[in-house]
Amino acid sequence: MRFPFRGAGAPATTTPEINPSPIQDTTPKSSDEKLRNIDVATAITDLDKIQHAHQWDPNLPQEKLDAVKLALEHGDPKEIAEADLLFTDNSPYEEVRAAVRNVDGGEVACTVRAWILGMIFVTLGSGLNMLLSMRSPAVNFPALVVVLLVYPIGCLWAKIVPSKVFNTFGLQWTFNPGPFTIKEHVVVTLMSNVSISYAYSTDALLALQGKPFYNINLGWGFALIFTLSSQLIGISLSGMFRRFLVWPSAMLWPTQFAYTSLFYALHDKSKSDGTTSNGWVISRYRYFFIVMGGMFCYYWIPGVIWQGLSVFAFITWIKPDNIVVNQLFGGYTGLSLIPLTFDWTYVSAYLQDPLLAPTQAHVNTLLGLFFFVIITSIGITYSGAIWSQYLPIVTSQTYDNTQKAYNVSKILGDSFTLDEEKFRNYSPLFLSPTLALNYGLSFAALTASLVHIALFHGKEIWYRFKTARNQEPDIHLKLMKKYTEAPDWWYFVLLAISLAFGLATVLGYDSQLPWWGFFVSVILAFIFVIPTCMIMAISNIMLSLNVISPFIAGLIFPGRPIGVMIFKVFSTITLGQAQTYEQSSDLKLAHYMKVPPRVTFWCQVVASIWAVFVQIAVMNWTLGAIPDVCSNTQSSHFTCPNGRAFFSSSIVWGVLGPIRMFGPGSMYVNFNWFWLVGAGFPALLWFLSRKMKIGFARHFHAPIMFGAMGWLPPATPISFSSWAIFGLVFNHWIRKKWSGWWRTYNYVTAAALDAGLILSTIVIFFAITLPGVDIPQWWGNVDIYNTADASYSAWLKTVPEGETFGPATW
Repeated sequence: MRFPFRGAGAPATTTPEINPSPIQDTTPKSSDEKLRNIDVATAITDLDKIQHAHQWDPNLPQEKLDAVKLALEHGDPKEIAEADLLFTDNSPYEEVRAAVRNVDGGEVACTVRAWILGMIFVTLGSGLNMLLSMRSPAVNFPALVVVLLVYPIGCLWAKIVPSKVFNTFGLQWTFNPGPFTIKEHVVVTLMSNVSISYAYSTDALLALQGKPFYNINLGWGFALIFTLSSQLIGISLSGMFRRFLVWPSAMLWPTQFAYTSLFYALHDKSKSDGTTSNGWVISRYRYFFIVMGGMFCYYWIPGVIWQGLSVFAFITWIKPDNIVVNQLFGGYTGLSLIPLTFDWTYVSAYLQDPLLAPTQAHVNTLLGLFFFVIITSIGITYSGAIWSQYLPIVTSQTYDNTQKAYNVSKILGDSFTLDEEKFRNYSPLFLSPTLALNYGLSFAALTASLVHIALFHGKEIWYRFKTARNQEPDIHLKLMKKYTEAPDWWYFVLLAISLAFGLATVLGYDSQLPWWGFFVSVILAFIFVIPTCMIMAISNIMLSLNVISPFIAGLIFPGRPIGVMIFKVFSTITLGQAQTYEQSSDLKLAHYMKVPPRVTFWCQVVASIWAVFVQIAVMNWTLGAIPDVCSNTQSSHFTCPNGRAFFSSSIVWGVLGPIRMFGPGSMYVNFNWFWLVGAGFPALLWFLSRKMKIGFARHFHAPIMFGAMGWLPPATPISFSSWAIFGLVFNHWIRKKWSGWWRTYNYVTAAALDAGLILSTIVIFFAITLPGVDIPQWWGNVDIYNTADASYSAWLKTVPEGETFGPATW
């Protein structure tokens, strides 16, 4: 890793933002010349690799797979060369071609300026997000805000900071190497992405240290090594699995398309000539700011002026007390059978921007929602199973047998252990139909991911294990080969260090987690890294261990709620960091933008470590300086909602335990069948596509059907159905009808809508929510909540005062 330098007399414009003469653009311009330059023998080898690596690729058009197959069968040199050109001249995926350029401009990436700006934004972003995460309602500053803020600052820096060259121990460097380049911009974003969100372990630390919770402070040392280990293990695993998850062209990581398109829009302000964009000539730069400004202004309508637009459940407004109508058409605790929303937060809140996901993800999500949530929930509710007639259909709230929120303090004895007598005198724990299904579908999603990857991608994984960087031809991998790769041993050393920190966490402190339990948590994440990351890379759907992790921990460590909580952090965040580091924080982004791998490694690791110190410092300062912090009555609303949720979850799984919830004779024992359903469904799809040769079956994806539902609840069906509808409108209908516009502006539109929403949300938070300013009090903000759906009372049967429902004994 070296900083750029130049002679003292060099002009300040030696490094352009985007190099007008890309150093790797050596591809011949004539199609005939391209064909003549292809070696047929090499092309045959390439096509054979392509055929084996992409035969079950749901995002690759069938006609390209057919072209490869026919070329190999016919053996015609021209046909072979033409088929090879489909994959080697540019990406075979239209989505990638629309969002990523197939050249490397050779811009400088690793500069003192990029490091200074990156560390400043890491410090401000991670610290501010940590502070705000402890408040309810919370707001956060995502990396997209950094992308927008750092660009004008970088450009201003290039104009006003002196370009004097310094010499330190023989190394020449400067604060100003010239214009702020696109790769510097990417480096700052890489640093922010991996660190700007608050560390997941801080939720557990708040549950431990918060006075209303466990009120156990194990010290700064515990907090630091616990957070460092949980953050860095996932990063090391993701780097070790690059050959499977980053280098292959099939690993699209669609979320990156918004970032890459935004980078190009900001750094290249040229207009389109209209011939390839359905007549539109506006530059992407200008288009981005117009759409962003429009969304910024528009969101004030559903966010402040008329909040009824967020969940436009007009049928429940007509029949506010009709329970069945509210259950079927409500958008808060109902099934949203008419999914109308005019609020982009509801559309993009859980599955991210729908304009980024491929069509197969939208279709499979709709299928999963309809068959496994809506139909199943209706069956459970109106059959009266699991006492569902006494509960709302859609809610993450747990209930006792008087239809009130379950109070875990009523079953606790000394030292946060279960008091059996108190438990028998109080109530069993009841789950809403969708919450019970959430557990079942989470079981199914994880077994489905293992079986699906083994059947559909097992040979591909073995092939990539053997070939490393010598995989099937891909223009972006080819361009990245000019840079020295970060060696695998770097990631192995990082893994060893982070595992050592993890062992110190569980052995050096009273964590309730034995050393072997720590390794079980890491191995659990290790098993699912490749399956879940591959699924996310091709679909933009994230599968998590958030449900299964405390379930397994509760089985292994009954009666140890703190141990369950720490086990959950190590397994869940290890996998989460691997997914995030591969995707949004961003080995693939660096791959697409041609940032040298060693620069990527160091900026990610350094930023992650520094963010840990910042966040732990902010958390401890907040716990010590703000009166009554984490209590429900805290005057400034610093109630620690995430720490409270972590505390409650640890009590449920560590004290009540999964045996009482899902064991033999329990109320929810039948949901264990989802383990087998998840394993069997992908096997059925494999049989239909592989043995029965039913072509369309390859587009059905069992892990997506199950796993996309992982957020439901707390999400409601309206977020999933509207997400899929918007996605199909843009990525199927508009893409087919106005393909030129789609290729030019679709991903810029996605970035602009998200950016406008984020900025508007932040302004509304600081201008209205934080100071407690009243919003307009009229029917559209008041009376629309006077429904059974919005008041969380849409249940078929009401328990009379002084009576209970449910089983007689438990």
